[in-house]
Amino acid sequence: MKSVDILAFGAHPDDTELGCAGTLSALIQQGKKAAVVDLTQGEMGTRGTPKQRLIEAQNAAEIIGLTARENLGLPDTELHNIREFHIPIIQKVRKFRPHVCIIPAPHDRHPDHGNASELLIDALFYSGLMKIETLDEDGEIQEPHRPAHILHYIQDRSIAPDYVFDITDTIDTKEKAIKAFASQFHVDDPGDEPETYVSGMNFFKALRARARAVGHQSGFTFGEGFIYAQKPLPLSSFSVFDETDPLR
Repeated sequence: MKSVDILAFGAHPDDTELGCAGTLSALIQQGKKAAVVDLTQGEMGTRGTPKQRLIEAQNAAEIIGLTARENLGLPDTELHNIREFHIPIIQKVRKFRPHVCIIPAPHDRHPDHGNASELLIDALFYSGLMKIETLDEDGEIQEPHRPAHILHYIQDRSIAPDYVFDITDTIDTKEKAIKAFASQFHVDDPGDEPETYVSGMNFFKALRARARAVGHQSGFTFGEGFIYAQKPLPLSSFSVFDETDPLR
């Protein structure tokens, strides 16, 4: 597997769609390569089955244009910051060798999101330690690798972002990717399974309202907010400011 520019992680399938799919889609359109690794299969979710959610995840990956999407199969609702769970994450980081990693919110409504964030922060650091040995799919020793930048996407609970990415041109792609998880979102008729906090039409409407509100803060029509994990943000030029001319 060739390296990717961005590697995003979700505690569950669909977390990255909700948190950063507009950004990933925009960056891919700009020529970047991006992959997603889901930590669990979301098997404890009220709606859907692990098999359904894996299929939905691959459909969403195609919509976004991901280079790859993989699932670690860690236990849903039991994500702990332990070495047993560090190792498979380190293997993926060393496989994909990203320059940037995007991970769940540091705290959120669902405990798995904050727990995944803590687990990932440590695993991403340990992935750069040469004395922690891991093997690739062929049984070969992997070279250490640590991403240069780590960003948190923002999930259900509002957190003030450090920066906002313009997704005005990719909001429709984001929403299409979310709708790929048909067992979870935009469910007009819940059928035999119960309605959940996220399945109803009002939740989906709230997602667009959130994107509009976040975008407005930075002079965009729609935006996704991120928190920079390794503050302060390092700069060697002001090119980031030359690239944007927000209306605000």
